[in-house]
Amino acid sequence: MTAEGAPTAAGKRTNAGRVAAFFDLDKTVIAKSSAFVFSKPFFDQGLLNRRTVLESSYAHFLFLLSGADHDQMERMREHLTKMCAGWDVGQVKSIIAETLHELVDPLIYAEAADLIADHKIRGHDVVIVSASGEEIVGPIADALGATHTAATRMVVEDGRYTGAVDFYCYGEGKVEAMRRLAEAEGYDLSRCYAYSDSITDLPMLGAVGHPTAVNPDRNLRREAISHGWPILTFSNPVSLWARLPAPSSTTVAATAVVGVSAVLAGALSYRLLRRRR
Repeated sequence: MTAEGAPTAAGKRTNAGRVAAFFDLDKTVIAKSSAFVFSKPFFDQGLLNRRTVLESSYAHFLFLLSGADHDQMERMREHLTKMCAGWDVGQVKSIIAETLHELVDPLIYAEAADLIADHKIRGHDVVIVSASGEEIVGPIADALGATHTAATRMVVEDGRYTGAVDFYCYGEGKVEAMRRLAEAEGYDLSRCYAYSDSITDLPMLGAVGHPTAVNPDRNLRREAISHGWPILTFSNPVSLWARLPAPSSTTVAATAVVGVSAVLAGALSYRLLRRRR
């Protein structure tokens, strides 16, 4: 992980209010588009056809190559909403639950996992903020030990997606979600942190006192430099499971009680504490 620049504070800092770290998901915490990751199991289960998979692959290639601007994000929203109209919500959740560990776990940046653990050690809440659907974002956030999530919500009727969007967690929508959480949880946004790779998240970064660009696209890099924001490079996607020591019998018993996500977060925090001591 490399850094450029120095942190700045937007607005007056106070000792009042709790602190949260807001993380974008795609290309910030994980190395690919979270929605694209599940295209194969969706195809295998009959939710996607070959043409749609090819179109999604091409869109993902462009996303990795140059990021996404506002027009691309709007086209992506229209494409995804039309694509999932009529899908059974229960089936979608089941596919994600069954394939999450295999597909997403190896894509999580080690540097992002360490940074999340560091914020948790410092007593900060961790919030994953993503334009992807809440059915995808929620399980990934749980695996990372995040406190809250903010994600796109689709309209559901009779257990199926209608193709309409209830809340699009993108651009100013992310800021809206952050402010709602800040009001509910008592966060002081001037003391909070935010991390993203995309120029489309400029409003999100500007809403907090400690913004950081992670793997920024060209436009965001230019903005970060002009504002004096830190720039981080994450380049090492490693399975969270591979980073954990072999569990003892006591750890296995504890895992059965408290759940996989809590154990992952606790183990990462413990390792960082040992390094600092």
